[in-house]
Amino acid sequence: MNLLTPFRSVRRYAGKIKTLRDDLRAERSMNSLPEAIRKDIGWPDRYMNRNESRL
Repeated sequence: MNLLTPFRSVRRYAGKIKTLRDDLRAERSMNSLPEAIRKDIGWPDRYMNRNESRL
């Protein structure tokens, strides 16, 4: 067994957690914008369509 394999798994898991945290932070900041600005940039419509395509 390669000794680096467990470290790769942990690193990949940590990367996924970081990505999720970054996505949540971005979503919170977008939701804090005034409704008119969110509508102009297409939030949350574009975001929801992007997430649905990932599934």
